Amino acid sequence: MRHVDLGVLDDPVLLFGGPYSNAQALGALFAASQDRRIAPHQMICTGDVVAYCGAPQRTTAMIRAMRCAVVAGNCEIQLGSDAADCGCGFDDGTVCDVLSARWYGFAAQALSDGDKMWMAARPDVISFHHQGSRYGVIHGGVQDVARFIWETSPESVFAEEWDALERRIGPVDHIIAGHCGLPFLKTTPRGRWINAGVIGMPPHDGRQQTRFALLDGGEVQFHRLSYDVEAAQADMTAAGLPEDYKTALRTGYWPSEDVLPAGLRFGASARG
Repeated sequence: MRHVDLGVLDDPVLLFGGPYSNAQALGALFAASQDRRIAPHQMICTGDVVAYCGAPQRTTAMIRAMRCAVVAGNCEIQLGSDAADCGCGFDDGTVCDVLSARWYGFAAQALSDGDKMWMAARPDVISFHHQGSRYGVIHGGVQDVARFIWETSPESVFAEEWDALERRIGPVDHIIAGHCGLPFLKTTPRGRWINAGVIGMPPHDGRQQTRFALLDGGEVQFHRLSYDVEAAQADMTAAGLPEDYKTALRTGYWPSEDVLPAGLRFGASARG
């Protein structure tokens, strides 16, 4: 397991996940960071720079140029090793599993060898100190990078992953994660589990805005991110990608609720 320690980051830290090949959302995030005077070394991405949307090469070039810290998501690991699929953890035959073959194949062809080498070099875990507390940053789970961990997951899941992380890097006060696509803050007996959400796809709530988080003075604030949705959709059309995720950018709802626990599903009638 590759571990990078960023040292002490006592100024505000901008946390975000899943740019998902959405160059417009990533550009809007960088603008938001500049408005808040947050330097790139105070920004951390929880992985999956490339996924559902239509600008994988441009999105990768943007985040590489920014030089913010990026933990390895399953997409970085898979693309960096020229694997056959995204390794997202979707159940075989589900809508998300079927659609992933299209966007993953497109991304694998669009990225340069240099981009893939950069992805392969991303750390599995990042740590840093903020206002006296030590934080560990992962993608999905420590034991399985593509493990879906939700706010509603059993306490035993958080305890298992906490133990697994501390066996590798030592004690942490709080954990920052991504992968599941939904932002949440859960207080566990060990500390806070913080999922910053993703910026490349809305959090299945019927709104086009995506999410990022700000860690400031030890407190976590979630923020909505507006960006040029139509331009992102145009990139997907130009790439020849299926309509499903393009529609999700407009409606704010994912193509399928298969991946979600029952308690986090809206149902077809609620989604219209």
